[in-house]
Amino acid sequence: MIQKFSPDEPPVQEERGWGQEEPEVVTHDETQPLLVLDIGCGKGGDLGKWQQAPQAVGLYVGLDPAEQSVAQARDRYIGMRRGRRPIFDARFVAKDCFGEWIGDVPIVQEVGIDGSVGPGGNMMAARWGKTGGFDVVTMMFTMHYSFENEQKARMMLKNVAGSLKKGGRLIGVCPNSDIISSRVAAWHQKRKDEKVQSGENGDATHASNGSSNTPPPAEEGEVEEDADDSAPSPRWGNSLYNVKFTGVTPPDGVFRPATGWKYTYWMEEAVDVPEYVVPWEAFRALAEDYNLEQRYRKSFLDIWESDNNDPILGPLAVRMGVRKFEGGPLNISDEEREAVGFYHAFCFTKV
Repeated sequence: MIQKFSPDEPPVQEERGWGQEEPEVVTHDETQPLLVLDIGCGKGGDLGKWQQAPQAVGLYVGLDPAEQSVAQARDRYIGMRRGRRPIFDARFVAKDCFGEWIGDVPIVQEVGIDGSVGPGGNMMAARWGKTGGFDVVTMMFTMHYSFENEQKARMMLKNVAGSLKKGGRLIGVCPNSDIISSRVAAWHQKRKDEKVQSGENGDATHASNGSSNTPPPAEEGEVEEDADDSAPSPRWGNSLYNVKFTGVTPPDGVFRPATGWKYTYWMEEAVDVPEYVVPWEAFRALAEDYNLEQRYRKSFLDIWESDNNDPILGPLAVRMGVRKFEGGPLNISDEEREAVGFYHAFCFTKV
């Protein structure tokens, strides 16, 4: 994603030196270093990727709610600075970017953030006040946590849109709601069919299973339900990952309202993490309230199909072991393919 969407257009910066006032807007050419805001930077896992971005980075600001993660990201950056290769300037701050306005973070203030974005924004304040100064805002595997409720989702969008300069880009990755919706709808349809079959066959169906309380065996790609679940909910996965809802879910797989649909995601060598569905078209409409327009959206597997022979990404796939040789097929198992297919990538532009 970073390689694919590093901006090509000449960015416009309102200030030099991230804090030194400049009397007028200065237009830079495409070689001008980027100003990047990473919302949910975690332990700094993307620092190396930004160092290799097609357009050089001038400043990287990493924000994350976890103090420990921020400290680890800072340590990773310090370690990178000890290397021979030059690296961009970076700042790391502990901040909840979904529950709080980030306009009080000093480095964000210095680069520029517009508090008037979104519904009810003050147009005069937007004209004469501070404007967004970042070229790129990135949210890798974090945005879906903001969909716990509408207030957090809107605060996330306000922080993103407020931070971006006009023409700036939001890039990110999150679970694909199309996959989640289809899985949920299929689960409900299966249960409906089983109830119909049970009603048609009567006790004979239950007797054939040995007990009326014995659930049918899980199909391939599913995770069996816990026997003590009083109200079974959709779940699926394999040995590498699984997804489990614990509450009521829509039989048709259409998530309304857009926020609050919690599920638990488990991945091999990780802990169970509560996440939230991001119903994509609802999110897209919400983003337009903040002058963010979708420019790109693709599932991970579709990205592979379209970009696997890219002159930069193709050789990278070989080095990472994703393929055995350039031009070769995807070198992953069916279970890995299913786990990868759970995600999609996106890009929005501030207009």
